Amino acid sequence: MHASEIAIEPLKSLDEWDDYVATRYQQGKSEEEFRNYKADANPGVTEFYRQNHACQTVDFVLSKEAEYLPLRRRKMTMWDALDYLNTLVDDSDPDTDLSQIEHLLQTSEAIRRDGHPRWMVLAGLTHDLGKVLCLYGEPQWAVVGDTFPVGCAWSSEIVFPEFFAANPDRKVPEYQTQYGIYEPNCGLEKVHMSWGHDEYIYRVTRDYLPEPAHYMLRYHSFYPAHRHGAYRHLMNRHDVQMFDWVQKFNPYDLYSKGATRPILSEVKPYYEDLIAEFYPSELQF
Repeated sequence: MHASEIAIEPLKSLDEWDDYVATRYQQGKSEEEFRNYKADANPGVTEFYRQNHACQTVDFVLSKEAEYLPLRRRKMTMWDALDYLNTLVDDSDPDTDLSQIEHLLQTSEAIRRDGHPRWMVLAGLTHDLGKVLCLYGEPQWAVVGDTFPVGCAWSSEIVFPEFFAANPDRKVPEYQTQYGIYEPNCGLEKVHMSWGHDEYIYRVTRDYLPEPAHYMLRYHSFYPAHRHGAYRHLMNRHDVQMFDWVQKFNPYDLYSKGATRPILSEVKPYYEDLIAEFYPSELQF
């Protein structure tokens, strides 16, 4: 199955995936409960993962890295990017009327209330900006979803692992070994992850934020690793240490949607100052 053969968008909105992940990993659930994907997933989410796992191949990932990571798409201020992302709001979704900015502010405001460093608050505000990929015409399965390495054997800890049966990389023997195209403990910097918004926003912002924020942005959807401990054989010692930051960030990403609805006019002065502290006037996307 090739990416070009799939046009259907299985989710009503990208928030549907976020809501599903939050439910899957809700606090207090046992390992057995949150591994019960079939019980939790609605048909749209199931179809989303069917497409994602069939199409996230080594060739696809390398092609998207070459297309987007030179960062030649457009220049935007941070507020321009937030406003642009707001056009993703889907009026057909009956479960939320929050804008994308409000979703990001819920995350960043929760981090701020808990007294974390200012750069971490900014990471919360920034972490989903890579979803502008949808506005460039990328399908949902190439924007959101749990991320995982390509070019080596898929972990059984990836959600819906049975859907990889349709992935063409299954027929490449080298890709079906534990290490695949990588070396033992080579470090995640050398690993190609399935394509999505995490890698994109990391590349856009990496020159301006400290390293813990790099890991938060780049791996916040890498649930097989930071929830289940998968792929440690590819990580080096530094990766393992830095994943403490990913795990610290993750609850704010998952559980902030029920928080008080932020009022942009009240918090905007704080964020204008914060953005100016770390980011240039325009970012290259």
